[in-house]
Amino acid sequence: MSKGLFSVLFMLIMVSTSCAQKKRPIQGETEFQKEINANYKDASKSPLKEKDRKNFEGLDFFKFDSTYVVTANFKRTPNEKSFKMKTTTSRRPIYVKYGELTFNLKGEPFKLNIYQNQGLIEKEGYEDYLFLPFLDETNGLESYGGGRYVDTRIPEGDTMVIDFNKAYNPYCAYNDRYSCPIVPRKNYLKTRIEAGVKAFDKH
Repeated sequence: MSKGLFSVLFMLIMVSTSCAQKKRPIQGETEFQKEINANYKDASKSPLKEKDRKNFEGLDFFKFDSTYVVTANFKRTPNEKSFKMKTTTSRRPIYVKYGELTFNLKGEPFKLNIYQNQGLIEKEGYEDYLFLPFLDETNGLESYGGGRYVDTRIPEGDTMVIDFNKAYNPYCAYNDRYSCPIVPRKNYLKTRIEAGVKAFDKH
């Protein structure tokens, strides 16, 4: 091997090694945590402001707790009228209350309404998408003051698994240029949901 070629190869190895060192592994205990962290690092998907994304290493999460994976009774409410849901801006997307979820958490009964975005279901892949926003007693303390969301799909039967470990913040928690649905007061849980994404520490 010529000296010149050896030098080029050595430089390429050095460059690739330094790139590998700069590229930190995606943080997260669970697949959900790793996926959301990866999306927030990705400039094409991230809701973060550029200055926050540059230093972003991962969101803060409550530790995964199977207590907050609950099987709820799902009751369809088919005759609901559509309504304009309030958001953090003047935008008013059309939603309909799709059903009611009742469940026990740590021995106490709770109820949440679940909604369907009438515009979103027109998009491919979102035909069975349901929106579950909620407020709880960690809001404004460990978690975002405006409440959090859980993404779900229309269940096949009369039960639905709610995994609060997958609760995430509205994009408005990171960047005020977004328009986010305001959680209806009826979806206030008078308990601490110590699961999912915590409040974001803006720099």
